[in-house]
Amino acid sequence: MDNMLRPAVRAALWQWREVAFAALVVLLGLWWGANSFGFVSWLGFGFAGFGASLILVAVQRLRFGIASGGAGLLEVDERRLSYFGPLSGGMIDLDDLVRVDLDPTGKPAHWVLTDLAGQTVHIPVDAAGAEALFDVFAALPGIRTERMLELLRGHPRERVLIWQTAARARLH
Repeated sequence: MDNMLRPAVRAALWQWREVAFAALVVLLGLWWGANSFGFVSWLGFGFAGFGASLILVAVQRLRFGIASGGAGLLEVDERRLSYFGPLSGGMIDLDDLVRVDLDPTGKPAHWVLTDLAGQTVHIPVDAAGAEALFDVFAALPGIRTERMLELLRGHPRERVLIWQTAARARLH
């Protein structure tokens, strides 16, 4: 089956896999809700609603993703983020993360993550594994995901604050 699809088509299908799965959940929930009675019917419609929320998250994740193949490798393991780049790198514990910026001045743009000690890690938006940052960022309390996605796609001209801790914001 793999040989029957061109690599570009295969890559596009793979990229949209989460949206397709969520759409199947919606369809299954609607079918279940329409073909059942009472509580089971409501359960099916609830399942469809859950699938709809999965579609929203999957589309956001698609919008976050940028072409890969950039410099370096990003890994997230047990709440520690590690970036290994050709010219720089670093590690940051996610519990110590106090600020996230988007710096578009470099080619490509970089995420700038700052920890409690003031150390920064600069990660190209197209680094291998950078798609894992969506889940990291989405878990930050109070982050405005839609705003982040708009800024990422809008190509700002200067460094932009994406998120910072509430305690850190009160200090400045």
